[in-house]
Amino acid sequence: MAATTEAARPGWRSTAAPSLPEVNGSIVIPKGLGLVARHLRWVGPGFLVAVGYMDPGNWATDLAGGAQFRYMLLSVILISNLMAIFLQALTARLGIVTGRDLAQACRDAYPRPISLALWILCEIAIVACDLAEVIGSAIALKLLFGLPLVLGVVLTAADVLIILFLQGKGFRFVEALVMALIVTIGVCFAIELVMARPEIGPLLAGYIPTPEIVFNPEALYIAIGILGATVMPHNLYLHSSIVQTRAVRRDSIEEQRSAVNHATVDSTVALMMALFINSAILILSAAVFNATGATEVASL
Repeated sequence: MAATTEAARPGWRSTAAPSLPEVNGSIVIPKGLGLVARHLRWVGPGFLVAVGYMDPGNWATDLAGGAQFRYMLLSVILISNLMAIFLQALTARLGIVTGRDLAQACRDAYPRPISLALWILCEIAIVACDLAEVIGSAIALKLLFGLPLVLGVVLTAADVLIILFLQGKGFRFVEALVMALIVTIGVCFAIELVMARPEIGPLLAGYIPTPEIVFNPEALYIAIGILGATVMPHNLYLHSSIVQTRAVRRDSIEEQRSAVNHATVDSTVALMMALFINSAILILSAAVFNATGATEVASL
């Protein structure tokens, strides 16, 4: 049963089309399932969102932070991730309860000039973000296989077609692919952490905020970069939309409450995975680069 958008609230214009209509409400959760089985049907959207928290921007800032300041900026990664968990939980609640994604809610709630300004800003953000993704993937293909950058860009663009093809086969295929990639990254970093043998005491102390982050201009600059690379608006728009792939009855408060709980747990677990990966990048940089005097590792 496809989810339908609820009637417009006071001050909101009516939204006719559901978010992502081709997959909206396409995943039906049968009645009578146990708690674990029911939650497994909800696992997925949070991991699609988590990908945005381990993109090239995170890698660059984490590498630079670990190389220059060892484990000191781990606290910034932790705080940024906690902020992200809170914001993603709010956007999941928005999508489930109202039947609107964040873009639709902004359009319905704000005057047209503000909506247009938000749209333009989002388009600019999409272009800026995609540049890093496409060029980063092309550089990775060149490092791994020696492919020319232009060919790498073409292959990376083709990935989008693969994702769209899988989405046509069912949204769970997209979620399964992304989760498999995230788990692969996590396993690789776990192995590298064992090999790097970081100092446990200073590592744990790095999760405690220190005034030096604020008073050291260079550390503050990287800390702002970590924050900006972690809490990004496109993840909020995405989550409020893809969480609606699960069919939820809008006329049942109990079902909505259950859906919000499952979606919150899903996104929280996924973002904790992102926290581990971002922390691992900084820890490895501190243990390998900083320890050998290579403190200026900020780019290829």
